[in-house]
Amino acid sequence: MLDVVYYPVSAVLWFWHRVFGAVLGPDNGFAWALAVIFLVFTLRALLIKPFVSQIRSQLAMKRLQPQIKAVQKKYSGDRARQATEMRKLQQEHGFNPLMGCLPLLAQGPVFIGLLHVLRSFNRTGTGFGHLGMTAQENANTANYVFSAADVQSFLDARLFGAPISAAMNSSREVLEAFGPFGGVPSVLSIALVAVPLMIVAAVATHLNSRASVARQDAAALANPQTAIMNKLVLWVFPAGVLVGGPVLPIAVLLYWVSNNIWTYAQQHLVYRRIDREPTTSPEVTSAVTAPKPGAKPRRP
Repeated sequence: MLDVVYYPVSAVLWFWHRVFGAVLGPDNGFAWALAVIFLVFTLRALLIKPFVSQIRSQLAMKRLQPQIKAVQKKYSGDRARQATEMRKLQQEHGFNPLMGCLPLLAQGPVFIGLLHVLRSFNRTGTGFGHLGMTAQENANTANYVFSAADVQSFLDARLFGAPISAAMNSSREVLEAFGPFGGVPSVLSIALVAVPLMIVAAVATHLNSRASVARQDAAALANPQTAIMNKLVLWVFPAGVLVGGPVLPIAVLLYWVSNNIWTYAQQHLVYRRIDREPTTSPEVTSAVTAPKPGAKPRRP
């Protein structure tokens, strides 16, 4: 059922591995690591336009706050009518709530697909997500668009001595499957790569959250629910990276770090560009200045 996610993800990863493998060598750990990083960049590049639309919608929604509050006050005793009028207001001004969720919704399946494809390079373990193959069977079985030779190349690749598909809590069976391809890695060698990535990912998550909170206005910051959510994104989510990091393969941690780096740079560049635009820019203010349907145009 999820092959519609797994095959495209593996195809993009395969393409970038071919690009970097041609320069660094197909078995080079950095070639595989860069393939993961550029898988992230490919997805995020495709989502630039929805992200900009999301930011513009958020700014337009801020300017609609007086009208929103008026609707909430007018229909405070009628939740159904209030919701109807809110939807009508959003439609009149071209505001689409889905645009705010699209970048996140698109990244979710890719993250799940990458995790599955990476785990499928080594299917020797038992339990959830593993097939209990022998090391020989695993090395001679294709992985979606990757051939058996690609699987062997992946198993042979090391990033500072650690296989990028290994996690700190990988079972002994999984680690032993790397034996014929560069030796059995130790938990210490994996931790020496994974822990710094976990720390960088946690710090990057915190900085991105801090940048988002800094853009909130006084009214949003005064909202108790917003205050709770801000504490979650500033402290709990970054801590979750440190807590959950040991179960994630190194390549997924690379995904997390590169995704956060892209987000941080993109937020600053997009906001800087929008902040430089005149406040009367049609892209920013159309949601506020657009006349209501049926309204007569104003005479100069």
